[in-house]
Amino acid sequence: MKFIPLNKNSIALLFGAIIAFGFFAAGMFEVLDYFIIKALLFTLFGGLLIVAFWHALKNDTKKNRPEDELQDDSY
Repeated sequence: MKFIPLNKNSIALLFGAIIAFGFFAAGMFEVLDYFIIKALLFTLFGGLLIVAFWHALKNDTKKNRPEDELQDDSY
């Protein structure tokens, strides 16, 4: 049994939590005014948005029934 299963949902939650914690910690320690911290956090946020859009555009629909095998539902 894996401790943290790596699928699309857990990876997105992990990155979102890291970014949220980064903004929170930078605000608490008052280092959010530094350019390198802003650049790092906004780059991570932009990367998360790009990955989210990429997965949304790549999303494939799955059909429940194949087109070749028709099923008779009239009983």
